[in-house]
Amino acid sequence: MLPKRNRTTPMVPKTVLKKYYGYDSFRPLQEEIITHILSGGDCLVLMPTGGGKSVCFQIPAIMMEGTALVISPLISLMKDQVDILRGNGIEAASLNSSLNASEAREIVEECRRGHIKLLYISPERLNSTSAWIKENIRVSMVVVDEAHCISMWGHDFRPEYTQLGNLHDLFPGVPVAAFTATADKVTREDIMTHLDIRGRKLFLASFDRPNLSLSVVSGLNEKARKDRIVSIARRHPEESGIIYCTTRKSTEEVALDLRIRGISCAHYHAGLSSEERKNIQEDFKMGRIQIVCATVAFGMGIDKADVRFVIHYNMPLSIESYYQEIGRGGRDGMPCETVLFYNLQDLVTLKRFVEESGQKEVAADKLRRMQDFAESTVCRRRILLNYFGETTSRNCGNCDVCRNPPHRFDGTELVQKMLSAVMRTGQRVSSTGAIDILLGEKTPNIVKWGFDQIKTFGVGSDIPREDWQAYLMQMVHLGYVEIDVLNYRHLLVTPLGKEVLYGRQSAELSVPKKKESRSRKHKEQPSILSVEGEDKILLSALKDLRNRIAQEEKVPAYIILSDKSILSIIERKPSTEEEFGECFGIGEAKRDRYGERFVRLVNLYSDRLKLEPEYDDGEWTFLGERVEGTYTFEKLLKTVKKKLYMGNDRSWTPQIDKELLSLHDQGISNVEIAAKMGRKTKQVRSRLQRLKRWHRELRQSCSPDQIPDMKGLLNYFS
Repeated sequence: MLPKRNRTTPMVPKTVLKKYYGYDSFRPLQEEIITHILSGGDCLVLMPTGGGKSVCFQIPAIMMEGTALVISPLISLMKDQVDILRGNGIEAASLNSSLNASEAREIVEECRRGHIKLLYISPERLNSTSAWIKENIRVSMVVVDEAHCISMWGHDFRPEYTQLGNLHDLFPGVPVAAFTATADKVTREDIMTHLDIRGRKLFLASFDRPNLSLSVVSGLNEKARKDRIVSIARRHPEESGIIYCTTRKSTEEVALDLRIRGISCAHYHAGLSSEERKNIQEDFKMGRIQIVCATVAFGMGIDKADVRFVIHYNMPLSIESYYQEIGRGGRDGMPCETVLFYNLQDLVTLKRFVEESGQKEVAADKLRRMQDFAESTVCRRRILLNYFGETTSRNCGNCDVCRNPPHRFDGTELVQKMLSAVMRTGQRVSSTGAIDILLGEKTPNIVKWGFDQIKTFGVGSDIPREDWQAYLMQMVHLGYVEIDVLNYRHLLVTPLGKEVLYGRQSAELSVPKKKESRSRKHKEQPSILSVEGEDKILLSALKDLRNRIAQEEKVPAYIILSDKSILSIIERKPSTEEEFGECFGIGEAKRDRYGERFVRLVNLYSDRLKLEPEYDDGEWTFLGERVEGTYTFEKLLKTVKKKLYMGNDRSWTPQIDKELLSLHDQGISNVEIAAKMGRKTKQVRSRLQRLKRWHRELRQSCSPDQIPDMKGLLNYFS
């Protein structure tokens, strides 16, 4: 018999946040959710990927006596979460099929002793061992992560999740908290019903991810798409990216094209063996591969915090899928570039998928909404937010439409005509019917329901049907009207729409694209982790040290320190371990574990130009050349760059050299490397020797701590 539960220890959530996570304040809703769970309440939490969901259940788990069960769908996802928690000094473990019986018993024993605060487990494992867990582990709370998997209406339905409806029977008196990043109204209701969320408490955080830039590029052929991808990848050297494709063949073709052009990339799809997929995913997380080109099989198991660009080579089937996939970028809150390629051939392919779907009507509607998003002329972020039930009257300024706005005009009167027509039908008309009314067309349904007798019949006959269709979709995107999917796709006027209808607010519309005089050139986003001046050298050195520690501990680099923490160190330049602990995202465990090494590096760089150059009558010698003027580290780099990329070496670039070194580090033979890169074996062997020689000589001329490894050095030349 387990002793009586005392729910919380005398800690304050904000203190726990600072101690373990290194954050000074909560994001919106986090503290409210934590307080609700600590009081014993159930809840469903909708929060976008990267919005801080994990903190909402991890902090209560730390503060409550016993062990929190976290139900998660994938082993790789569990491993990432456990690694991150342990990196923050929080005891966590996972029970999954990769463990043998002895390892599983050891974990359970640690839980029994109260040493494990969070235990990650798959729904299948929970279903088969729930009675045994109940007998042996004091369960403090139950968390259902990726809760949309429980609903047939969700975009990633998993049958095993449907067996979680008895959690309250298994663990009476224990709070149940469900978390998901994407779920429309129907899916939310389904989740709360299946899990029997007591009180049906819903926390709906803003779906806005302002750090994600949104762009749609239409009409490009295959070659132009690949050229654009190469351009994006080269603007993000040493930064991770994901490219999503509809078909397996496309993943292989795009990945091959990138490799031929000297960019580190692997393809990933369900046709590969489980071992191949596991290795690719591990290489990506550990930074050994820059880009993964994948089908949607590359899904929820990705918890990599530092993805800097997400590209959709083809349009996804739904906005839920699209938002979930772009949400895998910028999870650390740093900027991430997202680009969606779209053309009519994509649409044909996707419509075939819809026809083969078991939920044809719902799938077709979701595809229509995705198409509307891709073809829209209004702020794309407003469309996404509105789709998930969140309205805003402001444009984001961080999407291609806002950066290159179409011609706009005061459309208040047009909006009022449409909304008036909808209201006068009792909101019992579809988009086609509403346009028929405005055009004054007496179709059988319009006459049958008497809609040809309402006051607004024919008031929009001076505007072509295709323009009304474009304007109506803008009204949907702007949040003035919504589509009731489960009720014959009838139009419903929103509270924001009523503000316009009754003259309390004006409305702006944009001229349909066919009337635009010319298309505007796509504006490319700069690389994210870019700093100026001598700090560029410190940035590379900090990343190099982070990578070395990650290799020592066999975890991804972002688990050691996030990119945002690296930038915080550059800004603050801490000279003591205490100051290091005040940098963003560095809690007590990371301060104590890594502070001494990072502080030593920062102090060394603050004093890095105190090297004694070899002077001779106002000149000094470096790499066999006489150099005039004052010694600077930048002059050394300039000389090396000249040696590496001028003369007979013009065919090599820093990006190609980094790909070469990556393949070499993986133990791939020179013959195989030559085949992959489309070069001769002799060229590959000679280039590797040259890179190593110049790197060695540069290190001999400077402090060893001043120069990173060869791949880090190449960052200076990009």
